[in-house]
Amino acid sequence: MSHAPDTAPLLSVEGLSKTYRSGRRLADRLTGRPETQVRAVNNVSFGIRPGEIMGLIGESGCGKSTLGRAILRLHEPTSGRVTFGGTDVTALSDDEMKAMRRRMQIIFQDPYASLNPRRTVAEIVGLPLSLHGLAKTPAEARDITAAIVEKVGLKTAHLDRYPHQFSGGQRQRIGIARALVSHPEFIVCDEPVSALDVSIQAQIIQLLTDLKREMGLTYLFISHDISVIGYLSDRVAVMYLGEVVELGPVETVLSNPRHPYTQSLMSAVPEVDRPGHKARVRLTGDLPSPLAPPPGCKFHTRCPLATEICRHKAPVSETVGAGHTAACHRLHENLSVPEAEPA
Repeated sequence: MSHAPDTAPLLSVEGLSKTYRSGRRLADRLTGRPETQVRAVNNVSFGIRPGEIMGLIGESGCGKSTLGRAILRLHEPTSGRVTFGGTDVTALSDDEMKAMRRRMQIIFQDPYASLNPRRTVAEIVGLPLSLHGLAKTPAEARDITAAIVEKVGLKTAHLDRYPHQFSGGQRQRIGIARALVSHPEFIVCDEPVSALDVSIQAQIIQLLTDLKREMGLTYLFISHDISVIGYLSDRVAVMYLGEVVELGPVETVLSNPRHPYTQSLMSAVPEVDRPGHKARVRLTGDLPSPLAPPPGCKFHTRCPLATEICRHKAPVSETVGAGHTAACHRLHENLSVPEAEPA
């Protein structure tokens, strides 16, 4: 689904950061060493237009889920601003935020851990109705719950069962029904298929696609699977160690990645039509610890294109095409990460 670039965003994220205090160990207190802080999300900005799917991709530990939760204030942002439908979400009181949660929901990664094992499907899915006063009577609440359960592919006979009585795919459908029952406008999909079997993943992805179209939803879709992002998303943001390093239309970013990290991610996608033909970009080293991120460009410790400036100065995001930005000191040299020999 395409969107005019001048369409006003439904959601705007401006300079959002989230820092955690790691706490001081006894040895640190005795030696006077300062408390360590972890900046999980660092100065992230983007907008999502109504009806759009924004993909968010990166390695595990890069801050994707933290960003999604900070947008919804499930984790309070340390700094920055989130605007939804013209309202500054970060400035809302607890009561005002409770009302806003009717419009902004989340689907969690683990479909079992996110469901209360002591409550039935009717109680789990129907809880938002009572929290937001969306049903006048218990009978009305059950009717609304039954309707949304059927919409996600379950049966009304399932309403009085418990989470342990369902498969992983069915449990994720329960989580989706819970997110949809209050008729939100925006949903953070936090790796909703990564814990499922591949065959079930396809079913859930198709369900989310159909629901978006039928209910006019807007998604932030978080995943580590670039193939899923490529299939679902209108635009994609690539995260590395808490920062967005590339952002743009999904076709442009995936066909012509400009940041070396995005190029390495794309090289890892197998080409089914040409097996064994594609060389793989192999990064050196491991993802640095967010407790002690490297100075300058955070990717320079693994980047084969890094030069002296990369080690000392952080790059700023620059426009490289229509709606396409990337943050790299060597953007305008039209370089590609050198490929390793195929294994």
